[in-house]
Amino acid sequence: MGAREQITTKSRRVLRMSENELPFKLCAKNVLTSQCRDENILNAENEKACFVSTQPASPDPGKGKSRMPKHVTHGFHLVKGKSNHPMEDCLVSEYKKVDDKELGLFAIFDGHMGHSVANYLQSHLFNNILKEHDLWNNTESAMKRAYHATDASILEQSVVLGKGGSTAVTAILINNQKLVVANVGDSRAVMCKKGVAKQLSVDHEPGKEKDRIESKGGFVSNLPGDVPRVDGQLAVARAFGDKSLKRHLSSEPDVAVEMIDDDTEFVILASDGLWTVMSNQEAVDSIKSIKDAASAAKHLIEEALSRKSRDDISCIVVKFQ
Repeated sequence: MGAREQITTKSRRVLRMSENELPFKLCAKNVLTSQCRDENILNAENEKACFVSTQPASPDPGKGKSRMPKHVTHGFHLVKGKSNHPMEDCLVSEYKKVDDKELGLFAIFDGHMGHSVANYLQSHLFNNILKEHDLWNNTESAMKRAYHATDASILEQSVVLGKGGSTAVTAILINNQKLVVANVGDSRAVMCKKGVAKQLSVDHEPGKEKDRIESKGGFVSNLPGDVPRVDGQLAVARAFGDKSLKRHLSSEPDVAVEMIDDDTEFVILASDGLWTVMSNQEAVDSIKSIKDAASAAKHLIEEALSRKSRDDISCIVVKFQ
């Protein structure tokens, strides 16, 4: 997981399974479609990343579009990093009808110390969010409750899910008119309006939350490594899972609500493998002339790789024009 991976000497078992097994072992199911994308994400051990999409199997399952009158498309791309462990990123990119609302559900889950927690979030987080009775009237409070409840379930199942964790950035697009973004960790959401990048999520860095961490009995150290880490282990101050660090680690999300207007061009969601080598504005400028959402997501990842990013990278682009 690069800088965010907890320091350990324990070797990890490489997960191998056939393509027929993957949809049941790694891919989350939903009422529409669940698949595993096999495009530039395989390493020598045939490791695969997971995603959820509304689109049926096709030559390019990384594309989708809304059924609402406003022209909105979404696309994604994933690439396995240079590390010697299996792919730890998962994502969701789908549209779903809930009562009288059409919802675009988009998320990046960037796992560390394994992919189990990221897989769990892919299967359960949006379901838990949509169960909140006051989601549309008291959005921020409902999102926080859903995040906390999901984290509690992960911790209760730590024997099965393991000692790792995951960051998360989620975006719910409501009738193509309002976007609700929540996140823990450093996976990021960035909106482009009139060519200008606007970050919608908050990077939860240990150095910025040192006082809170120390107030709970923890500490922030740059050793070992070259970035601040919670208890010298984890390079994000908030995450799902990580039971051994949970006393000092928060799963409280930051929540932002943005209206979609005629100036809104697109939104990028991506794991930190992209943002460590590109600024928000560089990412926006890189794809502003690319109309196809899936092609834009792929271009962003290719640009990150050209800048020597070595981490797993997952990227979703939602285009409004």
